[in-house]
Amino acid sequence: MSSKIKASSSNAHNLQLLAAAHDVNDILRMISARWKMELLCNISIGVNQFSRLKEKFPSLSDQILGKRLSEMVNEGLIVKEYIADTVPPQTLYRHTDKAKALMEILQQLHVWGNKSWE
Repeated sequence: MSSKIKASSSNAHNLQLLAAAHDVNDILRMISARWKMELLCNISIGVNQFSRLKEKFPSLSDQILGKRLSEMVNEGLIVKEYIADTVPPQTLYRHTDKAKALMEILQQLHVWGNKSWE
């Protein structure tokens, strides 16, 4: 989560109850961070450099873009590759098999949502 929640708050208590109720809540909370799925979708179709992602989402701050990319690297959704012998040094992001499986699930969710919530 992007903001700290006071441990004694009712919100923290509610989050604990939801987490204990079903593991899906943790997964949904992790993938629903603002910009994360938009970035992953774009990386999956080849928009895979920091500068190109920044052009695609100009209102997204450098700080949040870097944070989301780092989160996805740590979660195993993308890998960060360095291009050798380039000036200036270039970094590319590539989606993983884990991300590909997630994208398939999200596509199914999209189809279900369109049918079920018309």
